[in-house]
Amino acid sequence: MANGKRLVVEPAWCKGCGYCVEFCPKKVLVLEHEKVVVKNPEACICCGLCEQRCPDYAIWVEKEAM
Repeated sequence: MANGKRLVVEPAWCKGCGYCVEFCPKKVLVLEHEKVVVKNPEACICCGLCEQRCPDYAIWVEKEAM
């Protein structure tokens, strides 16, 4: 992903509202079985829009360990 960052999802916290999917500018996310899934991680620019929109704090951008 972008700049040593990666997208993290905690499925147990996701209620499947789809806000993150709708706001993703690169269409990285999809809903499967009422949970968000990172379908296209190579396209992620780690903009953080998904993190900002998630009401359940189920998705976030974090620095990758080096």
